[in-house]
Amino acid sequence: VQLQAFGGGLVQAGGSLRLSCAASGRTSSNNAMGWFRQAPGKEREFVGGVSWNGGRTIYADSVKGRFTISRDYGKSVQYLQMDSLKPEDTAIYVCAVGRRPFPRLEASEYQYWGQGTLVTVSS
Repeated sequence: VQLQAFGGGLVQAGGSLRLSCAASGRTSSNNAMGWFRQAPGKEREFVGGVSWNGGRTIYADSVKGRFTISRDYGKSVQYLQMDSLKPEDTAIYVCAVGRRPFPRLEASEYQYWGQGTLVTVSS
């Protein structure tokens, strides 16, 4: 299984970016998908996740109300709409495919991982 994330870049604080992620290979569209991020010198942290059918989403408190995850129904493709970006959102964003139909916070609940895309928010 391969995952590829797209859409990272440089944006000013208060701006928006939209990330995309597509999984290919022997992956099931019946599994949840998620986003994680890792800032320089920090641990990887959960950003959000979406259920297999796009009907349920969960978010980290740090991004709730600013980020929105969506998913193409029946496909292993997800999106992360990031609005009102802050400098502390600067990180490499990585997409992942879950082990179950519904998203979880724990990284151990995700079985396939992409290489990530860099998001830089300037102040």
